Amino acid sequence: MKLISILIFLGFIIAGCSSVKVTSDYDPEYDFTKMTNYRWAYSDELNPNDELKKYPLVAQRVKMAVDNELKSKGYNLVEGDDFDFVVIAHAGSKEKMQVNQTGGGYYRGWYDPWWGPYGGGGTTTVSYYEEATLVLDFISWENKELAWRGMGTGTVKEQSSPEAAQERIDDVVAKILADFPPGSAQE
Repeated sequence: MKLISILIFLGFIIAGCSSVKVTSDYDPEYDFTKMTNYRWAYSDELNPNDELKKYPLVAQRVKMAVDNELKSKGYNLVEGDDFDFVVIAHAGSKEKMQVNQTGGGYYRGWYDPWWGPYGGGGTTTVSYYEEATLVLDFISWENKELAWRGMGTGTVKEQSSPEAAQERIDDVVAKILADFPPGSAQE
């Protein structure tokens, strides 16, 4: 069971890019032009119960995707103390239920009152699926407050290989960071 949940979480990054719902929020008072250099949050700065903490290979893939995306936007990953913001990636997942009813309804142009599970051939199916959310937080080091947050939520789907998992993660991270820094999408 543990292996199955690892494979599911590996594929977490999310079935089909079109099914990813992306949102972001930010501090409108923050001057994002101050951001040039960043570092990743240290291990002791992270929630030990976070899903990414449980899956280090997925966390590495997320970091690589974020680093590549931020580099393409002109940001620099630094090792020392010369950074403007800290990046924290975290994730969670939950089981969801979907109920579908079929059959019944209209019959030869007349309304059939015996639809659904009560007669008339209708059926109800229940399916369960996993939904996962990847959250990227950018913390201003100057004031130690959240400056920007982006989230991507979608259905979990197992990936066929580590390369496919990285490709999916790259796509999701690119969607999440499309509007970072704020105002960049309108320019």
